Amino acid sequence: MIKLHQFARTWGIPNLSHFCCKLETYLRLTGIPYQIVESMPPKAPKGKLPFIEDEGKKISDSDLVIRYLVQKYGDRLDASLSPSQKAISVAMQRLLEDHLFWITMYTRWQYTEKNWRTNKAAIFGVFPPLIRDVVANVYRVFVRRQIHGHGLGRHSSEEVFQFGRADLDALSDFLCDKPYFMGHKPTLLDTSAFGVLVNTLACPIESPVKAHALSKQNLVGFCQRIMSEYFPELDAKQ
Repeated sequence: MIKLHQFARTWGIPNLSHFCCKLETYLRLTGIPYQIVESMPPKAPKGKLPFIEDEGKKISDSDLVIRYLVQKYGDRLDASLSPSQKAISVAMQRLLEDHLFWITMYTRWQYTEKNWRTNKAAIFGVFPPLIRDVVANVYRVFVRRQIHGHGLGRHSSEEVFQFGRADLDALSDFLCDKPYFMGHKPTLLDTSAFGVLVNTLACPIESPVKAHALSKQNLVGFCQRIMSEYFPELDAKQ
C-alpha cells in the first residue's frame, strides 16, 4: 500500500499543507488505497512534503506523484476532458499553486504576529520546547525569503491582497454554479483548488483574503462539498 508522508492533521481540515491536502484529495477521489505517515520536511527526499513510498520508491512533489500514479493506475479523473479543457485546467492550477498559494503563505508567515503564532503552534508544536522557537524562527526566515524571491514579499499588504481578491474573483467566476470546476464530476483541478481554498477559507488564519473568500458562496460550497463527500470523518467533527 502507498505510504503518504505528510504533516499531522490540524485545524479540522485534511492538512495545513496545501499540497499535502491536494495529494490526499487526489487519492480519495481516485480510490487508490493509502496510509498516512506523519512526517516533517527534513525527512523528505527533497526537503518538502508531501512524498510517497511505493514499492521501494520514494517520490516527491505532488505533481510528480500524481504523474506516477496516473502511469500506474490510469487517468481516473481527466480522461474524459478535451485538450482545450485540459489546457484550462493546467492554467487554473498555475493560478492556484503558483500565485494564490503564495498569498496564503504571506498571510501565515509574514502578515501579522498573531497569524504567525497560530501557524507556528500548528507546525512546530511537536518539537521539544527548548528547540521549538529556534527551529520555527529559522524556518520563518527561510520562508519569508522565498516569498520575497517570488515577488509578493516586495509589495505592501494591500497590494498583496488586491492580487488575492482578483484570484478569488477569477476562481469564483469560473466555478459559477457548477458543483466542480470542470463540470459535474471532480477532476484533477478540483484537488488543487480544494487544497488551496480550504487552506484559505477553513483555517484560523485571518486576513482580507480569507474574508473575501468567505463572501464567495460558491467557493465555500465547493469546499464543503469536497469535505462532506470525500472527508466525511473530518466534516462530521465541524
